[in-house]
Amino acid sequence: MARILEIAELGAPVIRQQAATVTDVHDHQLQAFIDDLFATAADENGMGIAAPQVSVPKRIIILSSHPNVRYPYAPSMEPTAMINPEMTWGSSDIHKDWEGCLTVPGMRGLVPRHQTIRIRYQNREGVLIEAEYEGFLARVFQHEVDHLDGLVFLDRVESTTDLVTEKEWQKIIAQNRQS
Repeated sequence: MARILEIAELGAPVIRQQAATVTDVHDHQLQAFIDDLFATAADENGMGIAAPQVSVPKRIIILSSHPNVRYPYAPSMEPTAMINPEMTWGSSDIHKDWEGCLTVPGMRGLVPRHQTIRIRYQNREGVLIEAEYEGFLARVFQHEVDHLDGLVFLDRVESTTDLVTEKEWQKIIAQNRQS
């Protein structure tokens, strides 16, 4: 049975570590851990989660986009485990948009990201997958892969004036709905 794992917050050493490559995709403990990541992302209303966010420095992320109170405009996708993910190309079209993070609770920031990306990863069966994402899903992928490299969204904001509290961000979203 999948477990809900504790989120490591900014300041925990694992958040700034380089995550290790996964060498045995078929390991039973790894497969159980992936189930735990799915359960934890769902429990936290996360759009994704990276293994270092639950204190495991391995190159595994979950993408799990769906509209919710934290991201009302998020597109829906089937929750997907990505092992040893990498971005193989990023468009020159860079777009700034709001991001938050389970590891940095209570904050949002305007973060510049590639609008379109090409990616490669292994699924939980070990099959190599190549895909292209754009917009919100490209943003979530880049955000989660940053965690594997010891980065958080705060490292990507261009100015501290691009940071707001969660409460103020909710006001921004409410205003956008009325427009």
